[in-house]
Amino acid sequence: MNIHAPEIDRQPNDDQAAEALVTLQRWAAAASEAEIAALDPKIAQLLPGAEATGRALSRTYPDDFRVDDAYRATLPDLQNGPSSLIRGEKALIQHVGISNFRLPIRYHTREGAELTLETSVTGSVSLEAEKKGINMSRIMRTFYARSEERFSLGVIEAALSDYKTDLESFDARIQMRFSFPMKVDSLRSGLSGYQYYDIAMEVVDTGGVRQKFMHLDYVYSSTCPCSLELSEHARQARGQLATPHSQRSVARVSVEVTGPSRLWFEDLIEMCRAGVPTETQVMVKREDEQAFAELNAANPIFVEDAARSFCAQLKADPRIGDFRVVASHQESLHSHDAISVLTEGDTFAARSLDPRLFQSLFHVG
Repeated sequence: MNIHAPEIDRQPNDDQAAEALVTLQRWAAAASEAEIAALDPKIAQLLPGAEATGRALSRTYPDDFRVDDAYRATLPDLQNGPSSLIRGEKALIQHVGISNFRLPIRYHTREGAELTLETSVTGSVSLEAEKKGINMSRIMRTFYARSEERFSLGVIEAALSDYKTDLESFDARIQMRFSFPMKVDSLRSGLSGYQYYDIAMEVVDTGGVRQKFMHLDYVYSSTCPCSLELSEHARQARGQLATPHSQRSVARVSVEVTGPSRLWFEDLIEMCRAGVPTETQVMVKREDEQAFAELNAANPIFVEDAARSFCAQLKADPRIGDFRVVASHQESLHSHDAISVLTEGDTFAARSLDPRLFQSLFHVG
C-alpha cells in the first residue's frame, strides 16, 4: 500500500499526519491478514490492536538473515538526522569522536627494527552547528583500513584525510597513545632491561593546515638542592648523618614536529636524558644503587631547573618547533607537589590549565 501526501517532500503538519493515520486505519479495516502481515513493522504498529493482531515477535536469533542494500536503506539513523532533531543550542562542536579505541599497530625503531604495540586511538572531527551528529563507526573503519600498513606519520595523515572526507568535516585530528619499550643499560653492573615510555603521536588538521606533534612522559629522580646542602651542613658542622630528600618526578614533553628530517621516539627520549640524566632505573645491583645516589648528588635539581634544562635541549633541535614542558616533582618532604609549566611559541600557550593535569602525571610502579 502506498500513501502519498500532496507534496511528499514537505514536512507534514499534525493535521496531515492525523489524516494519514485515519486513511491507514480505513485501509486496514478492509485488508486481508496477508496484506497486513506484509506491511513494514513500523507501519503495522500504528494499527488498532497491533499487539494482538500483528505478527508475533521472534525470540530466536536469525542466523541465516542477510542484509542487502534495500534493507540497509530502511535502517533508522538518528545520529545523522536533520538539524530539527538537535537538542540544545545549535552550536559548533570543536571535537566529536572516539577515545581509547585500541588495536595493534606496527612501529619502526630508529635502528630499523619493527615493533607491534597495543595502541589507543583518539579520533575526532569538528561538527558544524547545523549538523545533528557524526557516524562514529566511520572513524574506526577508516583507521582499520590503514592499520595493516607500516606505521609512519604519513599513514596517520592518510587516515586523517580519509575520515575528514568521509565525515564531511573541516577540522580533524588523530592521536595514538602507546607504551614504547627501549632497552637501557644499568649504571655500573653491566645489566640491561626495558624501560617503557608513554608516548603519543598526534596529527591535527585545522582549516587545511596540518601540524604534527609528539608527546612523551619522562620519569626521573629529583634531588632537592636545598636539602642536599642542608644535609652536608649537618655532616660538616655537627657530625650529624643526614639524608637529602629526592622523589620520583615526571616531565610531560610535547613538541611540534617540523622540518624534513624525522624525529624518532628515541631522539626525544635522549634529549630528555641529556637535560636531566637522573632517569629512574630498570635493572639495579648494589653498585648501580650507589652510582644512582652519586648521579643524583651530581645533578640536584629544582622543578624550575628541570623545565629549563629540558627547554635548552628542545630549542637546540631544528626538528622541533613549538613545545611545552610540564614538570611535576612529587615531593617526599612536602604534602604537596612542586610543578612548573614552560611553553615555547603560540601552539601550547594557555592561560588556563586542566584542573587534573598534574594528577595525570603520576607514574606508579
